[in-house]
Amino acid sequence: MRVNASGNWLADIRQNRPVISPSLLACDFTRLGEEIRELEKAGATVLHIDVMDGHFVPNLSMGVPIVEAIRRVTDLILDVHLMIENPGQFLKPFRNAGADALTVHIEVAPDPRPLLEEIRRLGAAAGLSLNPPTPWQTLEPFLGECDLVLVMSVMPGFGGQVFQAGALEKLRGLRAVAPSSLVLSIDGGVKAENVALCTEAGADMLVIGTGFFADLQGDYSSRMQHLQALAREGLSPVEKAN
Repeated sequence: MRVNASGNWLADIRQNRPVISPSLLACDFTRLGEEIRELEKAGATVLHIDVMDGHFVPNLSMGVPIVEAIRRVTDLILDVHLMIENPGQFLKPFRNAGADALTVHIEVAPDPRPLLEEIRRLGAAAGLSLNPPTPWQTLEPFLGECDLVLVMSVMPGFGGQVFQAGALEKLRGLRAVAPSSLVLSIDGGVKAENVALCTEAGADMLVIGTGFFADLQGDYSSRMQHLQALAREGLSPVEKAN
């Protein structure tokens, strides 16, 4: 599925929650195309791409050329997370490269409305993210301008960090006040041991990096099915029955 003017893929995520979104930051970059094809076969519908600038976060990662290369080999949804100080400068380049969703941080844009409006004008889904020290209430005035919200359960910049349970309270708070159409996502230290806690707290989409790719037993299909089954344990009885 691909993004379109009506944003049907976002509705699909809410309807078919929980969705596992593998984070490509943790994959084998020496065989990126093969990794993506294996993820497609495993049933992935959304790929998470972390963009780091070495300023907002103390690390560098994928840029526009990498997103372009990924788009050439897949039609999956590309959820691009801009962990950068000046996101406005890069919205159009990343959208042109093939991003279907663009997420910016409230910490670099205290009034993110112009950025969210520009993302939507470009035809992408508009996302807003917050780091662990930032109260979820900071996002509340802007939820109506968002298509998705990404709750960071670690400080961004590096994979393999330990999950911070305070993110669960943020999910609960956001779910209680957000429009029903808003997709809630969580990223950072998400793995088999805590996916059910995340969905119980309200997460629709689980971004999983090392928890998906590291110490793999079996193939990607088995890992995807295992994580989805565990994540569904956090759903309400009504959702489980559907």
